[in-house]
Amino acid sequence: MSNGTLYDKVWEKHVVAKLPTGQTQVFVGRHLIHEVTSPQAFEMLREKGIKAKFPQFSKAVVDHVIPTHDRKRPFADAEAELMTATLEKNAKEFGIEEFSESSGKQGVCHVAFPEQGLIWPGQLVVCGDSHTCTYGAFGALAFGIGTTQVSHVLATQTMAMDKLKVKRVNFNGELNAGVTAKDMALYLIRKLGVKGGVGFAFEFGGKAVESLGMEGRMTLCNMAVEGGARSGYMNPDEKTFEFLKGRNFAPKKDFEKAVSYWKSIASEKNAIYDSVVDFNASEITPMVSWGVNPEQSIGIGERIPSLDSFEGKAREEMQDALNYMGLQEGKELLGTPVDVVFIGSCTNGRLSDLEAAAKILQGKKVAVKTLVVPGSQIMKRQAEEKGLDKVFKDAGAEWRFAGCSMCLAMNPDKLEGNQRSASTSNRNFKGRQGSPTGRTHLMSPLTAAATAIEGKIANPLKHLRN
Repeated sequence: MSNGTLYDKVWEKHVVAKLPTGQTQVFVGRHLIHEVTSPQAFEMLREKGIKAKFPQFSKAVVDHVIPTHDRKRPFADAEAELMTATLEKNAKEFGIEEFSESSGKQGVCHVAFPEQGLIWPGQLVVCGDSHTCTYGAFGALAFGIGTTQVSHVLATQTMAMDKLKVKRVNFNGELNAGVTAKDMALYLIRKLGVKGGVGFAFEFGGKAVESLGMEGRMTLCNMAVEGGARSGYMNPDEKTFEFLKGRNFAPKKDFEKAVSYWKSIASEKNAIYDSVVDFNASEITPMVSWGVNPEQSIGIGERIPSLDSFEGKAREEMQDALNYMGLQEGKELLGTPVDVVFIGSCTNGRLSDLEAAAKILQGKKVAVKTLVVPGSQIMKRQAEEKGLDKVFKDAGAEWRFAGCSMCLAMNPDKLEGNQRSASTSNRNFKGRQGSPTGRTHLMSPLTAAATAIEGKIANPLKHLRN
């Protein structure tokens, strides 16, 4: 029985059967593929002589391993070349369209696919990547899946799932200047914890969420998984429809009919939620992580918490994080020197993110190595048309080709030794950026750009005023 939420409505439209295991078999409307989690899945089909059930519902792209500096084939990294060539072969053999570099549509999957108009309200979307929840920004139910599930979807266009509960997360009021969707995400995870969304899908709402553009909404949904949620979404509205209108794979002649349907699947005003959380958006400041998971974050003007404020295992985890990060309790993060700044990723590699960073860097010089990596080839061209590449280059930053880059460093873009980074990506786990001892501070593009100028963690508000 529906509780009137978008989640309930969309889920019910995708149910195929109730399975003996107690799980539900659901139809997958859009399946997205990249080079890391798909090779074994295709091999499973090949071994059993199975073809892709509906190849037209799948799309593929290379993003994790592709270099952002030298694109000459074969790639210098033999493993990256093998994985790229394998995806090309599998996509061709199984009849799946790939957004290759030569197509001009290559990019980070969660940037490249939405800009093609592939994600619509009311879809059930899966991809072998945990940050698939990004697509919830369009009013879709979007889930990251594992390699075995990738093979199931290829073979049957369905998968087995447990239905989630829904936690409504309201950001009431207005955001202050210099505060972004990335700050909202880190604030949420700090408040609820990395396990606060376990068993739930987050439904984001409130005035501050409604005021975000589609790119900001994708940023917020992207990090729902970091808060333990399997998915996160917003109800579609006029901004959603305007974003989709005219895009390559969006409905064309039936667009208005599609909009009518999309409006109908939004949560009802009297929808019943399993949990409701309210935040005051005006209390959020630019956020920076200090530890080894996104929950370990503070406002830019705050101090790292005291060990005495934690007990038992939580205290042990905090002490371990401080030791790893080379930081002390009770100290400010402001002024902490960094070695590298990374602006990019599926969290913050879109045009508005690049524009925000350029606004800070205009006429300034970076003090440390700074990589600016657009989320897609299209995004790169759009930024260059606006002259953003010149701003970055004049500031001394490196303007790269599109790819995942230093977000998880499955490519040449890596931290070395104990280097400390200021990163606009989504995870600050130990060793995440390529070095077993590398240290990552998560922040927004505004904060990252300010940090690049000072060579140390900096308050972006100071640079926005200048």
